[in-house]
Amino acid sequence: MVQVRVVGAVVLAIVLGVAGGCGGSDPPPEATGTTAPGVSPSAPTATSAAPSAEPSGTAKMGRAPATATPTPKSGTSGSTGGKPGASNTGVPAGTKLKVVTGDQTYATSNQVISGLDIRGYVRITGKNVTLRNSIVRGGAKRCNSSSVISVSGSARIERTEIRPTNPNACLDGVRGGNITMVGVNIHGVVDGVKAGANVLIQDSYIHDLSFFASDPNQGGGETHNDAVQSFGDRNITLRHNTLSVGSQGNAAWQVTQDDGGTATNLRVENNWLDGGGCTLNFAHKGGPTPMTGIHVVGNRFGSSGFDCPILISTQTRLTTNSGNVFAANGKPIPAPAQHD
Repeated sequence: MVQVRVVGAVVLAIVLGVAGGCGGSDPPPEATGTTAPGVSPSAPTATSAAPSAEPSGTAKMGRAPATATPTPKSGTSGSTGGKPGASNTGVPAGTKLKVVTGDQTYATSNQVISGLDIRGYVRITGKNVTLRNSIVRGGAKRCNSSSVISVSGSARIERTEIRPTNPNACLDGVRGGNITMVGVNIHGVVDGVKAGANVLIQDSYIHDLSFFASDPNQGGGETHNDAVQSFGDRNITLRHNTLSVGSQGNAAWQVTQDDGGTATNLRVENNWLDGGGCTLNFAHKGGPTPMTGIHVVGNRFGSSGFDCPILISTQTRLTTNSGNVFAANGKPIPAPAQHD
């Protein structure tokens, strides 16, 4: 489709106001892992239940308590130290997966779920739940289930692929706070992650987001897709990921400071970032306190973004802004653009 762009202050105003951007509409690629042949669908030991209705679109999540960003366990990410992509994220090659059909709720704290091909939506309500080496595909199209995986407890998600069978304009990848994600491959959704407080995303690959010309959450307009989106939440770190939203996208990370909280301790470290109007967008949309503690360090920016690498409001300052370059030539990116 042809994308019409408005230049100047109108573009910047739109970029600040949106909650997401546009991704590719191609169907998601085949899963990295392999499903065990001849396995009959069966439910895991976790409680099986349909997820309750979640707010859709740009609705805000409940604020999680302010705690330190979780630290990844050594040796479990599967990262080779290179650029995260299809070969080193998601289910490790050769992994045998057991098919599980239907929506799943994991309510038992400290449980580990591994080696599943889940044909339904996942809710994690227990504390310290680990989901690893699995594919989660979601279920039937419905706007009252706004994410393939939702977390209201706390979770670690590692070497897992999120690829909806039925992409739709209401469906995101992961939603919640108190989450560590390592080596995760997310595609085919509108927003990759709707991050609450205390979220670490590391060694992961968010790409090929699904674009829709009509989105009920945008008043019938186009979807506004982001690799990661957050509001007035704190303690969020994006470290060593590939986040690509393409030229139609809004942002690799859209932070919208609102009057419901204060965004602070936000870190973007050693990522490959590409696409959107402004690839990193720190927008102050209300409230008396500006965002603080924003650190943007050692990132490589692609050339698909059509306006600027970083956009901040006039009320916002970057605490640290160093080592950020264009991936193509290693030259430093320009100073952040500013607009209210």
